[in-house]
Amino acid sequence: MEYTTLGNTGTTVSQLCFGTWRFGRSTGDLENETDHEEARELLDAAWDHGINFIDTANVYGDPNGTSEQWIGEWLADRDIDREDVVLASKVYFPFDGRGEPGPNDSGLGRKHIRAQIEGTLERLGTDYLDCYYIHRWDEDTPIEETMAVLTELVREGKVHYLGASTMAAWQLTKALWTSDAEDLARFDVTQPMVNATHYDAVGDYLDVCADQELAVCPYSPLAGGFLTGKYERTDDGGVEAPDGSRGALDDMFEDLYATDRAWDVLEAVEDVADELDASPAQVSLRWLVEQDRFTCVPIVGARSPDQLAENVGAVELELSDEQFERIDAARTATKD
Repeated sequence: MEYTTLGNTGTTVSQLCFGTWRFGRSTGDLENETDHEEARELLDAAWDHGINFIDTANVYGDPNGTSEQWIGEWLADRDIDREDVVLASKVYFPFDGRGEPGPNDSGLGRKHIRAQIEGTLERLGTDYLDCYYIHRWDEDTPIEETMAVLTELVREGKVHYLGASTMAAWQLTKALWTSDAEDLARFDVTQPMVNATHYDAVGDYLDVCADQELAVCPYSPLAGGFLTGKYERTDDGGVEAPDGSRGALDDMFEDLYATDRAWDVLEAVEDVADELDASPAQVSLRWLVEQDRFTCVPIVGARSPDQLAENVGAVELELSDEQFERIDAARTATKD
């Protein structure tokens, strides 16, 4: 495993982050996308590969909190030194751990953030988080209140760095300006959806990250599995999806991932993969890691240890300038 400094922080992380959003998650008729035993196997595999960066959220799993709980149990059972692992979690969405959510059981107000950080730390079995993301932007809470309470958590030692997930570029800019103007802690890490097929849509957001030296930890770096090459295009322009895949389970898959632009990018990715004797997934991840405007640490959410091992192989690749630019050109050649 290769390691990198997380943006403008002083923390070193593996070039890939392991995502745990599938832990205990129910989808349709599938009770658990990743059950408890499978979760432990994946965490073991990630650790054995040298991945020291683990991403979760308070609402991951059914019931909410399951992912954090399983990670905490794994850390305790493996007797891993807390200083050797970098843990990230999130806050915003309604949390169902208390039953029917109350009026203050969501959002980014002081009351909700204060309640959720305590639950997150307890489930993970730790005194602090390395990174605490706001999972979404809260239109009902002044950003001054949100950044003030997050700053308190930093000053109390419960959180080391602050992160921002999905939001508009102007919202990220407003939050950063508020922190600077009010002498509050600011965001150091971001988590937008970014991959070779979905880049221009968040271009302004990434411009802010580059200008402000924020680390980017993309979720869905393989476009929901589309960039693994496991999907086929049908004669009528649709998608032929393997059983159990995201494309087979998600009605929005074709509109979100399988665009004309995406098929062009996939063709370029597959050509480069053939040249490097690598998989499309490895090339797609490497294309993100090699972004030179900002530190980019993709979040991989493998379903099996073998799939995770394939993803980790991206660390050993190196794209030539021509190969990198060929993929870049494919994403800009077709306008959806």
